[in-house]
Amino acid sequence: MNREQARQKAQALVDQMTLEEAASQLIYNAPAIPRLNVPEYNWWNEALHGVARAGAATMFPQSIGLGATFDPELVRELGDIASTEGRAKYNAASAHGDRDIYKGLTFWSPNVNIFRDPRWGRGQETFGEDPYLTSRMGVAYAKGLQGDGDTMKAAACAKHFAVHSGPEALRHEFNAEASEKDMQETYLPAFEALVKEARVESVMGAYNRTNGEPCCGSRDLQKRLREDWGFEGHFVSDCWAIRDFHDGHHVTDNAVDSAAMALNLGCDLNCGCTYEKVVAAVMSGKLSEETVRRSAVRLFTTRYMLGIMGEGSEYDRIPYTVVECHEHLKKAERAARESMVLLKNDGLLPLDEKKIRTLGVIGPNADSRRALMGNYHGTASRYITVQEGLQDALEGKARVLCSVGSGLWNPKDEPLSQYEDDRFSEAVTVAENSDAVVLVVGLDETMEGEQQDTGNPEGSDDKLSLLLPRAQRRLMDRVLAVGKPTVIVLMAGSAIDLQEAGDRADAVLLSWYPGAQGGRTVADILLGHISPSGKLPVTFYHDEQLKDMPAFTDYRMVNRTYRYFEGKPLYPFGFGLTYGDVRVQDVACEKTGDACVLCAELMNRGARDTEEVVQVYCQNEGSADAPLNARLVGFARVFVPAGKTARATITVPEKALMVINQKGEAVMEGRPVLFVGLGQPDERTRELTGKTCARVEL
Repeated sequence: MNREQARQKAQALVDQMTLEEAASQLIYNAPAIPRLNVPEYNWWNEALHGVARAGAATMFPQSIGLGATFDPELVRELGDIASTEGRAKYNAASAHGDRDIYKGLTFWSPNVNIFRDPRWGRGQETFGEDPYLTSRMGVAYAKGLQGDGDTMKAAACAKHFAVHSGPEALRHEFNAEASEKDMQETYLPAFEALVKEARVESVMGAYNRTNGEPCCGSRDLQKRLREDWGFEGHFVSDCWAIRDFHDGHHVTDNAVDSAAMALNLGCDLNCGCTYEKVVAAVMSGKLSEETVRRSAVRLFTTRYMLGIMGEGSEYDRIPYTVVECHEHLKKAERAARESMVLLKNDGLLPLDEKKIRTLGVIGPNADSRRALMGNYHGTASRYITVQEGLQDALEGKARVLCSVGSGLWNPKDEPLSQYEDDRFSEAVTVAENSDAVVLVVGLDETMEGEQQDTGNPEGSDDKLSLLLPRAQRRLMDRVLAVGKPTVIVLMAGSAIDLQEAGDRADAVLLSWYPGAQGGRTVADILLGHISPSGKLPVTFYHDEQLKDMPAFTDYRMVNRTYRYFEGKPLYPFGFGLTYGDVRVQDVACEKTGDACVLCAELMNRGARDTEEVVQVYCQNEGSADAPLNARLVGFARVFVPAGKTARATITVPEKALMVINQKGEAVMEGRPVLFVGLGQPDERTRELTGKTCARVEL
């Protein structure tokens, strides 16, 4: 059923409703209307990296890890898996009359906000700091969720619109101020792409204000969305964000005024309870009945497009047995494999199974299920931690010694007591008795995440610094002092500065939050069964560089992200090592119409097969409006066998060669130059890889 057909059906249905009935449908837990055969429907569901909060489901790596794959086609397939399992769950739940929260087909994913500050706790939910990468991944995931059948498979949601990335503690009252240049260059491109390319069915407004207007009641944002981009779906508030109009932002006096303001300014659906005052707002003359019915029509249009108003669809036959099926689990494993980023390797990796008789596995995240999951996760029927993955892989080959007492000590990061310091003795003993050590450290969703979701009684859900907790720093120091060959496995959803420990370790592997069975993939990479190939979707800074950035509450892009950073990063955006030795040895460029087509030839001089990510950056030389550093405009993941060549073709549209001026206009300015390589054309990437980018002058 196309949108116009669905809209006509929705209009005919809403025309039969009383005002009270229509108003009741604008709240996320919409009740049934028996006389019109309208079933109840709960709009609130999540699928950030697999179906979340609804029991067993295939769990992919957290979104930041998906960003590290630089693989939109894989991400589209993951979106399709999520909607397949979502349909299976919806079919089963509906058959039992269960229409409660997390049982519907409207998934409030993906999160396409820009991870502009490394302290933001929810940054792990995004695809990273780059607008282009975020748009490619977001479009892919939304397309996968929604499908391309006669019926919409599930409804995706672009969130949180717009200019939203912390601080978490201030989000209910905060005003994010952004210039028109920053809006058009950084904060809006991914949303625009999801609307225009993916035809995303829903957009969620953020908690904060943007340039003075609450995002769920913004004339400016609605104009961009519906008039400028042609958005036709429905707009939903973040949960209880409309209550913030009067409780936090103080732009209205009470709930009646807040409901009227939000609906008048285009917010169709309320995740919360403020729209219980909609009828009162109409009775007081602050809201028209026509506006209420307009929003109801938009919402029922979505429900008809999903085929859940009694007409049925091709998806009604999806059985529950597809949930966590072998095919889906293998795809999640592939995602974990492509997501992990090798940050350092002084020759220790891959570990030689023939030479290691005893492997020490130490650290708070070594046997942690929570460190596999990230936030907004489902529940897996089986988990494989890093410790378990190594034990399984080395069974019958080598002894795995574990430091079983290394829990997440001292989460408040207070000075260690003598008792706590003494607990490191077991870890030291394990290291002393091992041929090599895998030291697994990092964070989890209790240490970085959404406001009030971390369970932190101090109320801080963002990171205060880029350092690991004091106890983990002490652990790394004590273990590394033993002097055994050591690889650090870092499990986190954001930039971490390991400081001296990173220098002293022989290798560092970043696994992110890799999904329920991610420990198996970590083992496969450490033991050389597969080559790592992920690339950083965010910049890793030195902790002391935070003081040179604008304040966390300052949304200017000055000295933020790789595009505007003025210093030398710890690890740059786009960086990631492999077990191969791939070089870009030739690049051809052909102009076709309004695009440039680049063909890059890659040679793997190494002895191991690997995948690589060819990256294209553009700098408009001589332009005062161009970002400080070259920006990503294209990429391609390609398999390169050992000792052989491979080709990658990347199309760069002419629009990507333009810059955004201070008025927010895209203009062709300066001399566009493209750089083609396996990372950025920056000094730090050259230092870490010894490789340079090919320069293509247009």
